[in-house]
Amino acid sequence: MELVYPPVILGCKTLFRVLDLRLDVRGAEHIPASGGAVLACTHVSYLDFIFCGLAALPAKRKTRFMAKQQVFANRIAGPLMRGMHHIPVDRAAGQASYQAAVTALRSGEVVGVFPEATISQSFTVKPIKTGAVRMAEEAGVPIIPVAVWGSQRLWTKGRPKNLTQRHVPVLISVGEPFQPSAEDDLEAQTADLRTRMSALLDATQRAYPDKPKPGDDPFWLPAHLGGTAPTPEEAALDAH
Repeated sequence: MELVYPPVILGCKTLFRVLDLRLDVRGAEHIPASGGAVLACTHVSYLDFIFCGLAALPAKRKTRFMAKQQVFANRIAGPLMRGMHHIPVDRAAGQASYQAAVTALRSGEVVGVFPEATISQSFTVKPIKTGAVRMAEEAGVPIIPVAVWGSQRLWTKGRPKNLTQRHVPVLISVGEPFQPSAEDDLEAQTADLRTRMSALLDATQRAYPDKPKPGDDPFWLPAHLGGTAPTPEEAALDAH
């Protein structure tokens, strides 16, 4: 029984209304009404899992996210994460986390992953891990790319959080599913997933209705769109 997820969703929606966030979910028809699927989401803020999960709600699906073990160890977040049946990722026992995700997919769950593993400070898609493609192929389910844009204005890496901003647009774009095949090269399919995620994120960024006001720091825009976010090369150097 879903005792925890529904009130958490209600609480988030109430907060969104209080902040008057301008939520816009596009492509929700790509989420299947039943059966397993992997949501492969871009990662630009600490809030992306909340917004990515919204993409599945029109299909009446609840997303089980793979999240760091540290989140589950938190005395407040931990019981909520376990109650929503999210999947802990223990870096020291990664295979167990992977198998838990495959099992969930085979049982018909929607599993959310962030293939970049960390927030992209350049607001472009970083090199991605092969896990999303591998688990989709092993479970025999489709991968669905998802892009979230606007959430970085509320809380992103290297910037103070600003959760009291009102009227911020947040776009959630869902791309077309594709089915990884055991006959295809794993690295090539992973590169294909990254290409799909990048194209979806770029289209979502260009469709965004807000622009920085004159005199404001356009920190939340990527460099190639005139923002002051680091370039992918600069962000990669900072990561080391």
